[in-house]
Amino acid sequence: MTSTETPTITQVSELLAHHGYDAAAAGDCLHVRDVETGIAFEVVLQGNILYMTVNLTTLPDTVLTSEMMRQMLDAHNGISTSAFQLYHVAPGMSAITLNNFCTLQDMGPEDQDDILSLAGYLMADLLVARDLLEPVTAS
Repeated sequence: MTSTETPTITQVSELLAHHGYDAAAAGDCLHVRDVETGIAFEVVLQGNILYMTVNLTTLPDTVLTSEMMRQMLDAHNGISTSAFQLYHVAPGMSAITLNNFCTLQDMGPEDQDDILSLAGYLMADLLVARDLLEPVTAS
């Protein structure tokens, strides 16, 4: 892949596809799936900021307790590079997502490494997040 002045979502898609991910464009978004695990996540490029998001679960708002929030925000919860976010998706329902981002420069080797690392960090944090949320999602 050659360096360019402005990174494009097509370049990101090609890079991920070349490294074991299925990537399908949907407008300005990529639907990406790790072919080994089947884990799917979304990728969006806004300007030179690349965002990756995986939807962990959707729960009734009544299940989102202060203890659960405390665990998600705890600096020692094992989620080292990503961050949780909550989105209202329907009346009384919220999605819990895990998110990460990186800043791209010119899609040179450093940016390519950053993108692949970002996907790897998201997958690693996902495993910890699932364990953290398991008591809530199992009920």
